[in-house]
Amino acid sequence: MDLISQSREGDIVTLTLTVPTMAPAFFAECERRFTELSADASLRAVVVRSSAKGFSYGLDLPKAMGAWGPVMTGGGLAPKRAELRALIRQLQRSFTAIAACPVPVIAAVHGACLGGGVDLIAACDIRVASADAVFGVRETRIAIVADLGSLQRLPPIIGPGHTRELALTGRDIDATRAREIGLVTQVAADRDGVWAAAQAVAAEIAANPPLTVRGVKQVLDYSAGKSVDDGLAYVASWNAAFLASEDLAEAATAFAQKRPPKFTGR
Repeated sequence: MDLISQSREGDIVTLTLTVPTMAPAFFAECERRFTELSADASLRAVVVRSSAKGFSYGLDLPKAMGAWGPVMTGGGLAPKRAELRALIRQLQRSFTAIAACPVPVIAAVHGACLGGGVDLIAACDIRVASADAVFGVRETRIAIVADLGSLQRLPPIIGPGHTRELALTGRDIDATRAREIGLVTQVAADRDGVWAAAQAVAAEIAANPPLTVRGVKQVLDYSAGKSVDDGLAYVASWNAAFLASEDLAEAATAFAQKRPPKFTGR
């Protein structure tokens, strides 16, 4: 059974987590899926959801210990420590592949989203949640410094203070609090509602000029952590190269003709 199932409707792909925890094989599958999607020029948006009881409880610790126990907990000098570091870097690539996807990725969260689940959604562009969603950076409570992206990606999303509070206490927050601090943008009534909300956001994005959407994401990613002037210089160069397009002409024509535009990505 695939740990992540994939379906497509038009230009939008939906990835569904089929199990509630992340076994060792999950990470390679996640990286593979997003690497393949990133190469698809016709793709316009990705939705990530879960068919399990909760979105994700994070790392399947018993299976991880079975696969990596000697590396994770064993003694040894530099060679063993280097092996552990290489393993961590390998796992990090799974969620970096999400962040690097050239099209927007929307996470639809219901139920528990803990540990590695937060690492995953932090790598997405937009997060929506159901009213029963619970979020927690719990690694601290099991003697692990969160190492798959939460500590790096959450501060720009929710701010350094909220990130430190979540990570240092290991406490859980509900969907209402998650929206208050900016972790999620919408809260739906239930799982079906949050799936529908995520698909609606994806459809709204997919209706825009696809190369422009990719450009917006790239400019935002480039500008993160840089000065305003650096970001402005980058977007000026971007538009100097890509502003002229058939989609720009179509937008102007559709406006004049008072009809919805039909963008082709040319």
